[in-house]
Amino acid sequence: MDRSNVTVSLPEDILREARHLAVDRGVSLSRLLAQLLEEQIETVRGRRQARDRQLQLLEKGLPLGTNGGIEWKRESLHER
Repeated sequence: MDRSNVTVSLPEDILREARHLAVDRGVSLSRLLAQLLEEQIETVRGRRQARDRQLQLLEKGLPLGTNGGIEWKRESLHER
């Protein structure tokens, strides 16, 4: 995998905490940031895929046992 360098500006307190977090996890700060970004990207991809599946279901419709036709009237369903 090709890698590119980027410059990131962070507030000093965030940077300090991030460094501690990276040490706690046994990774470099660069790797920690890469992991966090990968997790976010996977989350977004998963949500997009789920949304697309649901939209396809809406387009296709679900089998409701009526074959697209309704043989009853509303009034007959609500007779007392």
